[in-house]
Amino acid sequence: MSARILLVEDDGATRTAVARNLEAHGFRVTTSEDVAGALRAWDAERPDLILLDLGLPDLDGTAVVRHVRRDATTPILILSARADERVKVVTLEAGADDYVTKPFGMDELRARIGAALRRAAGPAADPTGVVRLGPIAMDIGARRVTVGDAPVELTPREYELLKVMMAQPGRLLTKGRLLRAVWGTAYADEAHYLHVYVSRLRRKLAAADPTGAAEGLISAEPGIGYRVGDPSARH
Repeated sequence: MSARILLVEDDGATRTAVARNLEAHGFRVTTSEDVAGALRAWDAERPDLILLDLGLPDLDGTAVVRHVRRDATTPILILSARADERVKVVTLEAGADDYVTKPFGMDELRARIGAALRRAAGPAADPTGVVRLGPIAMDIGARRVTVGDAPVELTPREYELLKVMMAQPGRLLTKGRLLRAVWGTAYADEAHYLHVYVSRLRRKLAAADPTGAAEGLISAEPGIGYRVGDPSARH
């Protein structure tokens, strides 16, 4: 797999050109031309990064920023012809991570995407954006998980769940927090989702690790939530 990008742009020529360039460089791109489509794509796919125009036909693009920020810290890069400093400040304060003024070069855009993905891996990541915990390595930019030298095939939700937990090793994450981050606010009380997905995740990680070192890295606090890392850690 490779990093998944949601591109929200109402200009067809720009949308096609950006999507084709990113796909040629290994990214998986989903496109939308308005806020309504963007929110549907976000809820369905949980992309790794969002490229967002502000001047959309149904609503201003900041509506996407506000919606996403209710649930997640997914990087949001604004692509806009609005060069006014006040607009940039308002958009960044709403939760966007970066602002690229049109017209822009694709080399610069890809560099900013790479930097945003590395930052999204959190403080637990190395400079290349890889998070390691015991035998598990998660490459955020490549959207790849390995245990030792063995690749682990995860569903999008399993991947997101592991990413959220590995970004905060040793920290107890409540069920509600995990559900909001991975499924959205509407699922905040659906604890059975976590039980099913954590069980699948544990089985896949253990199956890829003949040494047994991955077993037990995800531990449960009954009635509260989960943590990844040393089960005895308390933060």
